[in-house]
Amino acid sequence: MKVGFIGLGNVGGKLAGSLLRNGTDLAVFDLNADFVADFASRGARAGVSAADLMQTCDAVITCLPSPAACAAVVAEMLPHVGPGKIWMEMSTTDAGQIKDHAEAVIAQGGEAVDCPVSGGCHRADTGNISIYAGCTRDTFDKVLPILTHMGRRILHVGDVGTSSTLKVMTNYLATINLLSLCEALTVMKAAGMDLGVTYEAIAASSGNSFVHETESQLILSGSRDVNFTLDLVQKDVGLFQKLADDNGVPLELSPLMIDMLTDGQRRFGERAQSDRMIERLEQATGLSITAPGFPTELVDDEPEERGYEVEVRR
Repeated sequence: MKVGFIGLGNVGGKLAGSLLRNGTDLAVFDLNADFVADFASRGARAGVSAADLMQTCDAVITCLPSPAACAAVVAEMLPHVGPGKIWMEMSTTDAGQIKDHAEAVIAQGGEAVDCPVSGGCHRADTGNISIYAGCTRDTFDKVLPILTHMGRRILHVGDVGTSSTLKVMTNYLATINLLSLCEALTVMKAAGMDLGVTYEAIAASSGNSFVHETESQLILSGSRDVNFTLDLVQKDVGLFQKLADDNGVPLELSPLMIDMLTDGQRRFGERAQSDRMIERLEQATGLSITAPGFPTELVDDEPEERGYEVEVRR
């Protein structure tokens, strides 16, 4: 199967890299010509446009930074969709928009999958990230071989749009975990605790989490570069809030998080790294929430393995 990949940024570039590394017949396109040239130097075909990829590939994957970017790319590809063509959306975006785009693709005779990822850029880089796939079972069976070259655990979640709804929820949980860890680490420092010991105490406890094992290390090393920026976090938490509003759920924590993230953007920049949120508390207290011995970048030390479908409990 010939695969096209559009969007070679922090996450997309790593996912596309996994496809190329595993022998996929790959064509790529991005508005950044340097990204495309890098993939071409490693054996991928350099696409000239989104339309070109849909015309020449069996499946086209998009991994884009915003709903607006997704809409523009789909509009360009849609005239070239027909039987035998599959669109796979790996961005984190609005479920309603994905459903609308999918309906348009299917009306043209194509197939559609929303398949966002979860697990961090370091796992995207090694093909060990997790992937949710929303589509028909028949379509899922067609794209599973592609997905298992990009991710370790592949979960078929039901219809198109379901994946995006679940992914927004998981990013909401990750963000609230990050903000609570910022507070926990700062309070422990103020109370005179050794932050290396504090890290291990959390890791060994019921308070442990994936976010702690990843982002806390980057906070403590001082690098604060998790490859996920505040504008993307705001988008995801905002989408979760919209989902709650649309379904009449009165949230308390989400609006507070949005206010905190807005303040972080005001202080550090719209596209500041999300783990710089710790610096709000450093500024407020005069404390340095750092400790020796922690890495400045995350590396996935699990060996790369071909992915598999996760069985859902029934």
